[in-house]
Amino acid sequence: MPHYVVFFHLTHQGLDHLRGSPDRVDAAKKTFSQHGAKVKDFYSMMGQYDSMFIVEAPNDDVMAQLALTVGAQGNVRTETHRAFNEDEYRKIVKSIP
Repeated sequence: MPHYVVFFHLTHQGLDHLRGSPDRVDAAKKTFSQHGAKVKDFYSMMGQYDSMFIVEAPNDDVMAQLALTVGAQGNVRTETHRAFNEDEYRKIVKSIP
């Protein structure tokens, strides 16, 4: 299953309701699971991003739908990247002519 890194930026609304953030993380994990995706890890971060998920999802369409669903709630903006594990990376490099 493809892997993704989803970075989150808190919005003003998210900052105003910061104490509810852990419950929103739990709710997002449940939503992801209901769509066949799995949040493998969650990290709160310092620096450019406020937090991130590492996710396994069935495909890009499902991941895009989930990122938009979370973002539409107004507490975070998302930035999603496809990540390739080491085996996938080696296969890609090996296929280069």
